Amino acid sequence: MSKTTLTRRAVIAGVALAGLAAPRLARAAGWPTDRAIEVIVPFAPGGGVDLMARPILQFVAPRLPGSRFVVVNRPGAAGQLGFEANFNAAPDGYTLGAITNTAMNTIAIERTPRYRADQFSWIANVVDDAGGFWVRPDSALRTLADLQAAAKRAPDTITIGTAGIGSDDHLLQLAYEQAAGVRLTHVPYASTPPVMRDLLGGSLQVGSINMSEGLPLMREGKIRCLGQGGPARWEPAADVPTFRDQGFDVVGGSARGIAGPPGLPPDILARLREAFAGALTDPAFLAVAAQQNMPLRPLIGDAYRDMMLADQASLRALWAVRPWRE
Repeated sequence: MSKTTLTRRAVIAGVALAGLAAPRLARAAGWPTDRAIEVIVPFAPGGGVDLMARPILQFVAPRLPGSRFVVVNRPGAAGQLGFEANFNAAPDGYTLGAITNTAMNTIAIERTPRYRADQFSWIANVVDDAGGFWVRPDSALRTLADLQAAAKRAPDTITIGTAGIGSDDHLLQLAYEQAAGVRLTHVPYASTPPVMRDLLGGSLQVGSINMSEGLPLMREGKIRCLGQGGPARWEPAADVPTFRDQGFDVVGGSARGIAGPPGLPPDILARLREAFAGALTDPAFLAVAAQQNMPLRPLIGDAYRDMMLADQASLRALWAVRPWRE
């Protein structure tokens, strides 16, 4: 076979490959109209993460003309399966995922998942549902200092219920214990409702519950909040001081937002961030969020990344002194 024949075949093959590549480039350039954008929620429908993702996406879609969002619930391994599916998806803008600070970071600290918690393409944080310590209205505990004093008088006797080992509720307990120099008796449950049940029934002295979950019962006068774990007071519970307000340098809760796999094209990432920024300031969305008691904490792009990395560093420091899976 002659050198000329090889060269001609190489040229023909090159043209054919270029023809195959052209539609891919066209599709990338036409984002987001080619197909639906899948948003992976790593937990079951109806949970806090699911209820964050669905409303905000309704207000993002009109800001990306031609886009269609489809929420896909992919629960398993405390969120790990969904985080991994998001992280390992093609970085083409057609797969995104819901992210939570506590679950995603604690999994990466406890074991080695198929994702790197610092390498997602950060789009927007939506909600930061601070944790809180709650008691019955007739409890003698009025402040976090009261709880500290009681725990020092009788170590390991005050019961505190959480939604499970390694949950954000449990981590708030551990952080408080570290800051206050006390130990409480941890009572782990599989979810929040039984914590509320036993707190109301009197078999638990303290419940570690997210602010949005405790707010309805607080408004009915059925429980009281000793302190909220946000960096600032949440407006619907403005009378409740933070842990920091009371002298305990503790912040804890469940931050929930949207991120994509590593390597999202800069133009696609910029458009997503712009669309989420617009949605998070839309008066119609703010009205929905208020109606649903969503504790908003809008953070876009680098600000979101910085918050998540700071949270990861804080959890690593806590793990070094108080591993939550001993």
